[in-house]
Amino acid sequence: MNIALFGYGKMGKMIEQIALDRGHKIVAKIEVDTKEIDFSQMDVAIDFSMPSAAYGNITKCFEHKVPVISGTTGWLDKFEEAKKICNDNDSAFIYASNFSLGVNIFFELNQYLAKMMKSLDQYKVSMEEIHHTQKLDEPSGTAITLAEGIINNSDYKGWKLENAAENEIPITAKRIGMTPGTHSIDYTSKVDSIEIKHTAHNREGFALGAVIAAEWIKGKKGIFTMKDVLNLG
Repeated sequence: MNIALFGYGKMGKMIEQIALDRGHKIVAKIEVDTKEIDFSQMDVAIDFSMPSAAYGNITKCFEHKVPVISGTTGWLDKFEEAKKICNDNDSAFIYASNFSLGVNIFFELNQYLAKMMKSLDQYKVSMEEIHHTQKLDEPSGTAITLAEGIINNSDYKGWKLENAAENEIPITAKRIGMTPGTHSIDYTSKVDSIEIKHTAHNREGFALGAVIAAEWIKGKKGIFTMKDVLNLG
């Protein structure tokens, strides 16, 4: 399969190596200063570019009927527009805040636990996420996805980094060393606590998940999620 990389930073280079190891060919490495882009050889594009470039990169791919796997955060105010352009051009799209296979299973566990805890108002939920010091956004996209999973399955109305109200999920964001990513959800009452936690040991899981998603989406049309890729129903 011919894969184009939009964004060739640390994640792009890791995706490249995994894709090559799995027998794929990298036909383009698109960076901020790339002027000419040949879409004709691309079977799938994997986008881990800058937030300012993501929307343009993604929609140009759709206009050339190139399916896109995107893990870029910080551009989602235009997400609905991008989905419309995808459908209008009979292309295909998967966006995920985190492509790690383990994290996507964790997303499902988080929603299931939120449903179970909804009627137990003696428990109060909180979240902590830890990432490396080079990560600029906080909370992480993964933490926001986890918070939305709780909100959609409970009476919580939102989340906040500081001074959360009674009906908001308090999120603590820490930036420590080279931590790839740790996310924990804690339900605490006066008598006990229930915690679920995902710890990434390195960043290879994120890159592998993106390549697996690219393999899955080739030849398809429409908007999909990692739930579709992993058949999580």
